Amino acid sequence: MLREFLEGFKMLSDTDITEFEELLKKREVKKGDFFIQNGAVCKRIAFVTSGVFRTYFLSDKAEEVTYCLTFPNNFLTAYSSYLTGNSTQENIQAIQDAELYIISKGEMEKLADNNVNWLVFLKFMAEQQYMELENRIFQLQKKNALSKYKNLIENSPQLVQKIPLEYLASYLGITQRHLTRIRKEITY
Repeated sequence: MLREFLEGFKMLSDTDITEFEELLKKREVKKGDFFIQNGAVCKRIAFVTSGVFRTYFLSDKAEEVTYCLTFPNNFLTAYSSYLTGNSTQENIQAIQDAELYIISKGEMEKLADNNVNWLVFLKFMAEQQYMELENRIFQLQKKNALSKYKNLIENSPQLVQKIPLEYLASYLGITQRHLTRIRKEITY
């Protein structure tokens, strides 16, 4: 799964990918467990092979606000903390049992220092993160809840059904009651 994902970028050689795979550590995460919590410094990147994660922060009213969902075949990290070495303000929690492959920041930096292909790959991934964030902001500002929900179920229908309503509603920026009404409008 990870090898195919990396091969799809067409910038890493077979040797590059094998070297990367040898550095990975497999980790199984139970539903409710955290990849990282508020106040910690993120020093690793994970590739999600199964399960779903939510990234959330606490509002000034101490409410959990889910702003990101990470599905299988995606990388996962507290990106700002990873880049700066500062503590994170976010929490990344498994909302299903999950499987990850993890690499430390130090090992990733060694790969990039010794191989320009990894440097190019990391630059590309940073650009992707920026575009995803920009897209998320545009979605929140420009699209209504129904459009946002339809977009989610088009991309990951089997996984969306397993996400608790409270997290999904928070992610969409609506109440659970509103989400229930939207779900009734849509036939699967």
